[in-house]
Amino acid sequence: MIGILDYGIGNVGAFLKIYKSLNIEAIPIKFKEDFKIVNKIILPGVGSHDSAMQMLNDSGLRNELDINVKEKFMPLLGVCIGMHMLGRSSDEGVEPGLGYIDGITKKFTITPNSKIKCLPHMGWNDISDHKNDLIWKNIDLMEGFYFLHSYHFSAYNSDDILATSNYGSEFVCAIKNNNIYGFQFHPEKSLSNGIKLLGNFASF
Repeated sequence: MIGILDYGIGNVGAFLKIYKSLNIEAIPIKFKEDFKIVNKIILPGVGSHDSAMQMLNDSGLRNELDINVKEKFMPLLGVCIGMHMLGRSSDEGVEPGLGYIDGITKKFTITPNSKIKCLPHMGWNDISDHKNDLIWKNIDLMEGFYFLHSYHFSAYNSDDILATSNYGSEFVCAIKNNNIYGFQFHPEKSLSNGIKLLGNFASF
């Protein structure tokens, strides 16, 4: 059973709809008791880092999330801001992150000499996988995924980098540490590739 963390932010319904189309059981996690009936968790996120962290901390779900991810090693998949929340902190605010993966979130830098001319980075990009992982099964990396962001995750440990993409320069678009995944792109908006990725996460 897949649990979509419903803490007042993120398009929970889009994930539930995809899993329904795949005939995979999924529920929104609204109460701490819901953690008892799921075996994998998705942490969606939109908006800003601080507002997302504040809403998660105020939701009553934070402690149970920490227990299930850090102590019970339940698989977790963070998306967009949900990926940023996995680190220590973000340039986008002052709230501490979850600290599940060693790294911080930084803003893309636009300078007169940079190849980045505007933010946010929006649209489809291909990706380059750095690790052979079951999450990429049957996925066309050259077709890529849909991105919408102005910040990117900076992993302190290169072993945590699962894939990169390029917007002016190379940036980390996927991370993994043991039971924890983070994706900068939006699988729920990435058509067949996104559907396959979410199905892969449910299958192992």
